[in-house]
Amino acid sequence: MVLAVFLLLVGFVILIKGADFLVDGAASAAKKFNISNLAIGLTVVAFGTSMPEMVVNVVSAISGKSDAAFGNVIGSNNFNLLLILGVAGAIYPLVVQRKTVKYEVPLSLIAVLVLYILVNDGRFGGKETNSLSRIDAGILLLLFAVFLFYIYRTMKSTIDDEVGTTIKIYSNWKSAGLFALGLIMLVGGAKLVVVKAVEIAHYFGLSEKLIGLTVLAAGTSLPELATSAVAAFRRNTDIAIGNVIGSNIFNICLVLGVSASISPIPFNVEMNFDLYVLAVATVLLMIFMFTLNTRKLDRWEAIILLVGYLTYTVYLIDLEK
Repeated sequence: MVLAVFLLLVGFVILIKGADFLVDGAASAAKKFNISNLAIGLTVVAFGTSMPEMVVNVVSAISGKSDAAFGNVIGSNNFNLLLILGVAGAIYPLVVQRKTVKYEVPLSLIAVLVLYILVNDGRFGGKETNSLSRIDAGILLLLFAVFLFYIYRTMKSTIDDEVGTTIKIYSNWKSAGLFALGLIMLVGGAKLVVVKAVEIAHYFGLSEKLIGLTVLAAGTSLPELATSAVAAFRRNTDIAIGNVIGSNIFNICLVLGVSASISPIPFNVEMNFDLYVLAVATVLLMIFMFTLNTRKLDRWEAIILLVGYLTYTVYLIDLEK
């Protein structure tokens, strides 16, 4: 079992570094085509930080581990909203200058509500089984296309340097090599993580649902945690919040959309509770951002988010007893 835990950690390291390489290669290539920093930050970087969830979910869906697939995305989004924004806001109060956040946060809530309706076929579709079908996947991908169009419209009226990222430009061969190496590492790391996480769950008598909502969710969200924490420390608060909200939309619309397109994913209705937590956390963020100090997440509000995540995690573990 010690070996399984070690290999799980190795898998996470491979995932994170793979995402870094993929982002570096893709961003360098994009910059050579004169694509703006803002466009790269909102698309390539956001996609890169969501790649661990993407590959883990595809592997889980193909392997028939539906609880791990849904648990990874829903758990990652709860981790992003409650823990990552809690940590970032505790480091430095998050003041958001970009007006676009007032649209992105509600859009992330809409994504949660759409997912809830799509996976609860028994409640809304009169079916005996609940799942995310290929048709449902198409709806999520369409919503993602709307999000991309919104980003495109936003970029036309936003200052290029707002993202504040420095992009290294490599040769064409090095850019392609980094991208390919990152992709290989992501696939290999995801396979290792899924296999070892399930192995550990079975050893301790834990469900794949709990592993997906906690271990897989936390591990695949490490890029978002690092990005937002560093951004908050550097007082670049737009990135700290934008990274989380963007990743949550990517996870639901793109990650689950692609996963279910490859193979329909059965849904465990017990996870409706976790979707409720995600919806409440999103509404709570909206209240914090748009009341009192407008477009600001204060330290005390961030601490409330952290306490919420701790309470949620304790509840999940208690359910397994």
